[in-house]
Amino acid sequence: MNVFLSDEQDRPANAASLREFAVKVLDAEGFASDTELAVMLVGLEQMTEYNERFMERKGPTDVLAFPLEDLQPGTAPRRLPGEPPVTLGDVFLCPAEIEVRAAREGFAYDDFLHLLLVHGILHLLGYDHDDDERADAMEQREDELLALIGRSVK
Repeated sequence: MNVFLSDEQDRPANAASLREFAVKVLDAEGFASDTELAVMLVGLEQMTEYNERFMERKGPTDVLAFPLEDLQPGTAPRRLPGEPPVTLGDVFLCPAEIEVRAAREGFAYDDFLHLLLVHGILHLLGYDHDDDERADAMEQREDELLALIGRSVK
């Protein structure tokens, strides 16, 4: 997997662990080894700007996902030989906002950071939480994928 991870903020974040987890998620979801994904760790100001510009919501948020493909959950696209690799899109994480939310909800910061990474990746893969059934399926898959690396947010 080709996971580009950029850390453009000042909060502690284990970039190597996040990158390795992203690779495991894509592998577990059945994606080809040359699949591409970008993960950006950004500060409050940048995340606030993105949230307002792209989502039309005030203030910062913890995670944003911008898919480049229209995928169905649980189904990795198959491509013919010679076609370019699948580029999934971008996941933006705001560790400062994640830290605040983790403390408020009683979760360990690093576990919550990994949860929101997988949450963003699953959005790129077609998962959503716009109704109860889809939300339950997404949450179950998040839990299964976190378990691959011995993490839980319960």
